[in-house]
Amino acid sequence: MIDESKILGVILAGGKGTRMGGKEKGLIRLNNKSLIEYSIERLKPQVSKLVINANSNLKKYSQFNIPIVPDSLSGFLGPLAGVLAGLDYANQKGYTHIVTVAADTPFFPKNLVSLFLMTAKNHNGLTIATTQDENSKIQRHPTFGIWPCNLRNNLQTHLKNGLRKIVIWTEKHNAGEALFEDNKKLDPFFNINTPADLNTAKAVLENYK
Repeated sequence: MIDESKILGVILAGGKGTRMGGKEKGLIRLNNKSLIEYSIERLKPQVSKLVINANSNLKKYSQFNIPIVPDSLSGFLGPLAGVLAGLDYANQKGYTHIVTVAADTPFFPKNLVSLFLMTAKNHNGLTIATTQDENSKIQRHPTFGIWPCNLRNNLQTHLKNGLRKIVIWTEKHNAGEALFEDNKKLDPFFNINTPADLNTAKAVLENYK
């Protein structure tokens, strides 16, 4: 049984934002807020404490008064490096698990952690998020997951050996897959990679008014 008070929330904001012209995606404005603020507001009620995994613009991220945890391995190795940084920090602070979310995904579920916990108990505390498309095909969203701190050394070894794809590593550890219902209007894990995606997100917010 996972103690919910021992779960640290980690917002992954360590990427380069290549498809957004090199802009820091977490700091891009969507209406009157930066993208990461949407992630903070959604994840904060679900965990005991938050940190931000970021590798640049650290001064700007500091405005949110949340600890910033850069990648511990150099070279922008992708989201798995952010997961590792979160696991190392959480372990030092006495947490047993982390829950990760992406900083560029403003509409992720408000029951994220509760559903992760239901699935993770049968998978050694490790679970990633999934949805079903219109053809009933499972779509995995591996930057959203719950991760046990006791796997951090194994993850570090795989990263140093060149592993970059999250699902390859999670499959090695029999990760669970928590299925989140699509609300038929929007994929809850819709993320903003391009200026066109940003316009789509603006339209979604207009429809929710």
